[in-house]
Amino acid sequence: MAMENSMSLQDIRKNYALRELDTSAVLPDPTAQFQLWMQEALTAQADEATAMTLSTADAQGRPSARVVLLKSVDPAGFVFYTNYESRKGCQLLENPFGALTFFWPILERQVRVEGRVEKVPEAMSDQYYQSRPLGSQIGAWSSPQSQTIASRAVLVEKETETRNKFDGLTTLPRPANWGGFNLIPDRLEFWQGRQNRLHDRVLYVLADDGKWQIERLAP
Repeated sequence: MAMENSMSLQDIRKNYALRELDTSAVLPDPTAQFQLWMQEALTAQADEATAMTLSTADAQGRPSARVVLLKSVDPAGFVFYTNYESRKGCQLLENPFGALTFFWPILERQVRVEGRVEKVPEAMSDQYYQSRPLGSQIGAWSSPQSQTIASRAVLVEKETETRNKFDGLTTLPRPANWGGFNLIPDRLEFWQGRQNRLHDRVLYVLADDGKWQIERLAP
């Protein structure tokens, strides 16, 4: 039942008018274009600029999505870290394709990235894991991510056990079930909000010859 005096969801609207986007103005390489937009989002102090919705699917094609953090991006791909035994980790290991969605309302921009996903080299996971705060390192050991637990007390107990196990260490060894994934894109879409819902959409598609094709899409 709707709350009294509340606005109907269908009445919520925003007319976008900050900027424009055209195929003639974007960079030829989508990674460089993304890095440009990410830097502009960081400069604009967009809330959680590196946050992205990661969409995955299991072997039967049933999708799920959650927000994770981008930790690096270069021409090789988009890297994030997680527990390999979590729901997303298991889905990516059995169906190694994913999609990322970034949304920066302050700039009226969205970026969608799709591609194949693979584990990053263990040395890369080790380096990132050991660069994290000690509390985060302990947390990775303590949480059986995505598994059912009886109460928060279970986590507190596991955290205490982990602290006792590694007492005196300032850097912990990386758990074998924790590490990075790299999404290697073959499709990226840059969306710029425009007036009257006539938004600008520029699509990069990786062709068979390894070159990027750039297209404009209807909103």
